[in-house]
Amino acid sequence: MSPDRLATLSDQLVLAAILLYLAAMIGYALELAFGRVTETVKERRLVAVGGPSDDLPEPAPAPEPASWAPKAGLVGTAAMWLGWAANVGGTLTRGLAVDRWPWGNMYEFVVAMLLAAVTVFLLLQLRYPVRFLGAFVGVVAAIGLGFAVRVLYTQAGPVVPALDSYWVAIHVTAAVAASGLFIVGGVAAALFLIRKEGPSRLPSRADLERVAHRVIVIAFPIWTFAVISGALWADKAWGRYWGWDPKEVWAFITWVAYAAYLHARATAGWKGKAAMIVSLIAFACLMFNLVGVNIFIGGLHSYADVNK
Repeated sequence: MSPDRLATLSDQLVLAAILLYLAAMIGYALELAFGRVTETVKERRLVAVGGPSDDLPEPAPAPEPASWAPKAGLVGTAAMWLGWAANVGGTLTRGLAVDRWPWGNMYEFVVAMLLAAVTVFLLLQLRYPVRFLGAFVGVVAAIGLGFAVRVLYTQAGPVVPALDSYWVAIHVTAAVAASGLFIVGGVAAALFLIRKEGPSRLPSRADLERVAHRVIVIAFPIWTFAVISGALWADKAWGRYWGWDPKEVWAFITWVAYAAYLHARATAGWKGKAAMIVSLIAFACLMFNLVGVNIFIGGLHSYADVNK
């Protein structure tokens, strides 16, 4: 198959992935909206010692889940796997079309990053009961790919000499993997802050925080490696390890923010709302570093084909 046909097939597979992720989001959302209520907190009232307590109101019964809700979740899972396969196909065919690693510009990077996020969610789902994340990961993946197609899209082709290096396979791959993990952690942290105490179709705040913490613990050393390998690549490409380029600065700010979250949790025992807010601040720094810097700020990394 010719490079042009491979590039066209890649574009079509990415569009298919968007539609499948949207279908998965709908299936997961239906299960979440009409499924089982996970936590019912009994209403409590203070009474004097020896006072009557038999007149305390009974907690409102949890609504019965719809019988079809789990099936909607299974349909969502099937659509998510199909979307993942289309995303993989779109990435591979893009790489074959250009005969290089398929993350040489922002469009390719975002497609790969969202593939990594969906992969993390699907792997977590195989071991842990985290299907509740599907609706939110699905909408992030669909909107993110749509943004990449509409705003970041770049025709398949060669890259600038600075990116024609084996360091793409090392540095950028690590950044893609860590970013995918951080996206799942950011979704869980946001749900933690949204969730209120009492009956809810979301899991408990403790479960949400546990998911966020686990993926951040895995992602942080990968991001650390990405920052270090980026410095080594900078020395090879530009003759210095550090040059205060906006991309370098925000990558380090992101590292510091996640390090602060992990350090505070490990040493000071930070948990709950404060810890999740810090993790979301770190996630915002990550997103600005990965997308915002290339769109709004010029620098040595403006070869990402967005900031012309």
